[in-house]
Order: sequence, then C-alpha cells, then structure tokens
Amino acid sequence: MRFDQELIAAMVASHSRVLDIGCGDGSLIGHLSREKNCDAQGLELDMKAVTQSVAHGLPVMHGDADVVLADYPDGTFDYVVLQRTLQAVDCPRDVLRHMLRIGRLALVSFPNFGHWRLRWHLLRTGRMPMTSVWPTPWYETPNIHPCTIYDFFALCEEDGYEVCQWMVVNGNRQSRLAGCSPHLANLFGEQGLFLLRRKSEQK
Repeated sequence: MRFDQELIAAMVASHSRVLDIGCGDGSLIGHLSREKNCDAQGLELDMKAVTQSVAHGLPVMHGDADVVLADYPDGTFDYVVLQRTLQAVDCPRDVLRHMLRIGRLALVSFPNFGHWRLRWHLLRTGRMPMTSVWPTPWYETPNIHPCTIYDFFALCEEDGYEVCQWMVVNGNRQSRLAGCSPHLANLFGEQGLFLLRRKSEQK
C-alpha cells in the first residue's frame, strides 16, 4: 500500500464495516479484510481497476460516487473512505454529505493545492504544475476541483463536520512540522488526511 493508505488503515478499528471510494486496485480493503477482520468493500470508477480487484477476490463495485452513494441507506458503514478522490468528483460537497450519512465516520485524503512548491511553480512559470501527487498535465487531469487544506477546514466548518483528527503526508512520511497548525499544513503539506464525523454524532 501507499504510505497514506497505511495511515488510513491505522485509523480504522478492527471488525468495522468500511466502504472505500476510489479504491483503485483494492489494496486498502484487502489489507483491512486480512489484518483487521473488517467487512470492507470498494467503489471504483475505473473499470480496469475494478476488473483487477475482482480478479483478486476483492469485493469492488464499478460506480460513480456522484451517482451511486445516494442509493445507500443511512448508517450502512462505520467508516467511509475517500482517498485522493475528493478533487476528482463532480460534486465534492454532496459526496461528503452522503459519506457522513451512510457512514458514522469519514476518512478523506486529498492533494493540497496550497503547497508552496505549487504556488512557486505557478508564480515562476505561469503554468499548471505537475508533481508526484498531481502527475498529469492540465488537459488530461481528472482533478476538476482542486482545493487547499484551508479550503477543506472551511468546508467542514460550513457544513457542520467535526474534524476528529487530521495530519499531513509528504511523500512517504507524515509531516510532524506541517501537522502542528493549519497554516503550516496549508503551506508545507503535500496531502491532507482528515477523520470526520457529524457534529451532532455522539462520541
């Protein structure tokens, strides 16, 4: 698994019901099933990745999060995971709302467009940056709603989500410095990782 997936897995309690949106090849749900005895399933838009996952015996369904999440009943899962997909869905606000309707907790990771290297690249070249987290040119990228860590904190406040835990991931390590404050995270964090619940949810 990627390092950010290892961090996500560590935040999921054993024997939980988990839905992983944008699960890719199913690495995370496979790990959760084997190592934590979770009832884990995946949702993936890329049919090739779905076929690969199913071929390995993983319960992954083909579907568009913008469409199919509305069909899930309330409280179906303990955790709903959205890994590196928030910026690629058509309606991220609606997707988050459904995640915290069908799940008790939501785990969301996304690339931070406020990172200083991206700002510097835009300032220096006037062109859209490409990095390991943003690996495709602007005319091919699926990232239609890039956001910053500041933006995500603001959205959580506006929509009534409690940030239970958050951290910053830079490459293959968790950044302790950037995780000290939202300001440092927004400037020096390559990825944000958030654990959310509805503010009305009982702890």
